[in-house]
Amino acid sequence: MSTTTTPATRWGRVRQALAPHAVGLALCVSYVLVLARTARHLGFARDEGFYFQAARSYAGWIQLLLTNRHEALTRGAIDAAWGINHEHPSLMKSLFGISWLFLHQRWHWISQESLAFRLPGMILGGVGLWLTYLFGRRAYGHREGLFAALALALMPRVFYHAHLDCFDVPVMTMWIAVLYCYWRSLAGGVGWAVMTGVVFGLALETKHNAWFVPFLVVAHFIATRGGDMKRDASRGNFPVPLALLAMAILGPLIFVGLWPWMWFDTLQTPAHGPGRLAEYVSFHTNHAYYNMEFLGYNYFRPPFPRTYSWGMILFTVPAITLVLAAIGLVARLPAMLREMSWVASLLPRVTERVPWLARVRGFGAARETDDTRGTATLVFMGFLVPLAPWFSAKTPIFGGTKHWFPAYPFLALMAGVGFVLVAKRFEATLRDRMTREWLPATVLGVVLLLPPLAQTAHSHPFGLSNYTPIVGGAPGAADVGLNRQFWGFTTGSLVPWFNAHAREGAGVYIHDTTYDSWEMMQRDGYLRPDLRAVWQVSEADFSIVHHELHMNEVDYQIWTAYQSPATAEVLAYDGVPIVSVYARAAQP
Repeated sequence: MSTTTTPATRWGRVRQALAPHAVGLALCVSYVLVLARTARHLGFARDEGFYFQAARSYAGWIQLLLTNRHEALTRGAIDAAWGINHEHPSLMKSLFGISWLFLHQRWHWISQESLAFRLPGMILGGVGLWLTYLFGRRAYGHREGLFAALALALMPRVFYHAHLDCFDVPVMTMWIAVLYCYWRSLAGGVGWAVMTGVVFGLALETKHNAWFVPFLVVAHFIATRGGDMKRDASRGNFPVPLALLAMAILGPLIFVGLWPWMWFDTLQTPAHGPGRLAEYVSFHTNHAYYNMEFLGYNYFRPPFPRTYSWGMILFTVPAITLVLAAIGLVARLPAMLREMSWVASLLPRVTERVPWLARVRGFGAARETDDTRGTATLVFMGFLVPLAPWFSAKTPIFGGTKHWFPAYPFLALMAGVGFVLVAKRFEATLRDRMTREWLPATVLGVVLLLPPLAQTAHSHPFGLSNYTPIVGGAPGAADVGLNRQFWGFTTGSLVPWFNAHAREGAGVYIHDTTYDSWEMMQRDGYLRPDLRAVWQVSEADFSIVHHELHMNEVDYQIWTAYQSPATAEVLAYDGVPIVSVYARAAQP
């Protein structure tokens, strides 16, 4: 008996397939709009200044490629354009430059130069929410995915970094994109495996911490499918996931192919010295150490505290998200143990010796209904592996929380699982009192997300100064000795004061702010163009101090030069001094 698929049925299937993406797209667009609207109030971080310069250079080469391909592909043109800031891959800087070139320079769709540079990073931040929702929805359900995406959006440090012309939020998105494709590929089919390799190449071309993704994939495969490898090989089946093979082949090809700087002297120079790939690796494996305060001590060189990453997660991620993630992790722990083949084989013997464990819900031998893709294990590893470098006392801590952002979508997914578990209990309690089944969970979700929303809104534009109530907020963090800020971006919050109080042509010692960042505030029309950035306190009419523990000496230098400790302005966040401005006394 044959069945006929009517147009209405086909359209119904299309709508069903597109519905998750409609929600994801709405999350993405909403987040990007909020980021774009709030970016004007956020000063420019140190690294942004370097990437503005690199993006302009790359955009110039792209423009040359469109007009004179032969000249653009010569080594001289490539080295001149791509030699700038080549310690980092080029994908995001290229996107920054393309956005600036077309949306600002040519088409004039974006009047603010900085917003044109920042927009690609914002879009990748929105895509990260989209993918988190998709992963959560497919793995667990709509409510889990939606709560996870919102919980990720409402992490103050993520919200701050999502504004920037930088790579940390984009590489977070790339991580979950790679692992989502890998997870889909485990259900079978070549398409998702190839997609995993392609996205992994883009991740490598985004930032160097993407090189840890293969370790995660291998560890997950061995943990969940390692016991089947020998059996598959004996049956003639390929014992290694196709996605891993695609990552090994396509990843490096895309990494080199999209980075013109790597097209020459890739592995070795003509003089038989180390090539550009080795130079890139060496830069990051031998990275310079920068200062960072943690619990009252300024760390400049190893050993660094092994508790740093855990402490900063506790002090900066909203407590509700952490509690729900813990609930979700505990709830999925039995499934995770059953997913790990070597653990599952031991479970029957363990329950024989410890009978009461057999009565624990979900604990015991594997079931036919268990997830064969090892989802619980993958989500847990997705959280843990990005944190792994900070288990070593030699890993620098100068970036604050940004270096382990790839862990946060998976933390949010565990929080989504925890939320639905709590919501189900809440629904059961109120089942006889609510006429609409969806209302209890909706009300609970709003109540639980309001504190992270309030904290995130309150953090702007001082995202790196914000801490959770667990440590007492910004004042409590200052009392226990946590870093107040870095990158010199808070100079942007002083713009109204300088515009109103600085005399014409005044020189300003801009301390930890780069010249490119200072200049961008003037190019965008925020800061008066007559004010000059200077590099010596002795040459400045005004001097800025960004308050960090290792910068206390700058205050003393200014007091000596100006013959006074009096400040002209102190910018504070919740009563905690963030930036101070000193003014040279007028000469009689």
